[in-house]
Amino acid sequence: MVPRAGELEIVETVLPPLPDGLFLGRTLFTGLSAGTELTWYRGTSPYFRAGWDAELGMFDRDRPTTPFPVERLGYMEVARVTDSRTTAVREGALVAMAYGHSTAVHGDPLTQHVVPLPPALDPLLGVYAAHLGPICVNGLLHAAADVGGSELADGVVGRLVVVTGGGPIGLLVGLLAQLHGAAEVVVVDPTPERRGAALALGLDAVDDTPDLARELKIRWRHGPADHGADVAFQCRGTGAALATALRCLRPQGTVIDLAFYTGGADDVALGEEFHHNGLSLHCAQIGRVPRGLAHRWDRRRLSAETLALLDVHGARIRAALVTDVVPFDEAPHLFVELSARRRHVITAVLRVQEP
Repeated sequence: MVPRAGELEIVETVLPPLPDGLFLGRTLFTGLSAGTELTWYRGTSPYFRAGWDAELGMFDRDRPTTPFPVERLGYMEVARVTDSRTTAVREGALVAMAYGHSTAVHGDPLTQHVVPLPPALDPLLGVYAAHLGPICVNGLLHAAADVGGSELADGVVGRLVVVTGGGPIGLLVGLLAQLHGAAEVVVVDPTPERRGAALALGLDAVDDTPDLARELKIRWRHGPADHGADVAFQCRGTGAALATALRCLRPQGTVIDLAFYTGGADDVALGEEFHHNGLSLHCAQIGRVPRGLAHRWDRRRLSAETLALLDVHGARIRAALVTDVVPFDEAPHLFVELSARRRHVITAVLRVQEP
């Protein structure tokens, strides 16, 4: 729980007796989505400034904002089922879910996304299976829909791909693009550790320098007055990263935007490359798949594609992305260090108990 900005408390609660139809999951690991969770920890989330009207799809600055305390953080959990009152989830199963940083949960297979994890998978990698991995898969699906496709390879196969942002989402998106046939994948990030992780995954990696777009456009020539990336996946929540993604595109190219912006985007000059090159910008968020594909791409299938990626590249992902595994009770100290930028992580995982 975050009682006030800059503080994190571990609160002890007792679960009631397990009702019929539910199961009891004992958490093994819970992953930290630093970009999103620090906005709640610092009080910088848009929800603190304005109320969200889900019916109209609008933020309203005249409505009351979200108050402290923030009682739930996190969406990357792995649990062992120790008791089950439902035939949908067997006792002893290892499952991935998104229920927040907690040591236990009453899971409901009727209303919650429950992902059974295969026995051969490293249990720690299950933190990606229920939510963060599907975010990345959905990004590729949006790229496919942009060219009239409906399968993950359709938007990247044989194409030149830029990924701006080398956090866990950017790195997994880059790896998915490579897996599904991209001609080249270049990850752009100013942080040496993240560029190193991209290289360890077999991706190209470059710093976000003022000359980057020019260098890539000279490297990637399609024809006269036609240079640059076919598609850019924007995975860093800054206006500067979005501006870089737009500058790197060939005419009529597309940015698939997976980033969460908590401030403005003053670095984005829509009258420049966006206008003169006829570019497109599509927001790809986990709340919706591309229009017309919901009947083929539900959350279960997005998770299945995540598990397929982990099956192929699990060892490399564990080595390159999981930079910190700390005991659950050290979470308050971890948040302090991350918020103060005294500690750099790609994926930090809180260990509750051993598998």
